Amino acid sequence: MNLVAIPLAGFIGGGEWVWILLIVLLLFGGAKLPALARGLGQSVKEFKKAQREDDDEKPAAEAKKTEAPKSSPTPGPN
Repeated sequence: MNLVAIPLAGFIGGGEWVWILLIVLLLFGGAKLPALARGLGQSVKEFKKAQREDDDEKPAAEAKKTEAPKSSPTPGPN
């Protein structure tokens, strides 16, 4: 067993991408590829939008936590 090749197993080179694209083309056909790419693009766009909204909410939530309540103490029964 060649132990040198094991760490390199996670890298995909140009030749492997060509094979992957050919297999996808054979599985789904040329007509469905644009629809698949469009759906993937919309999913990425929605994910980035949700991530931006989450990033915008964090500073606002942290600002609310750091603000001290500015209410005056209510007088108790004497």
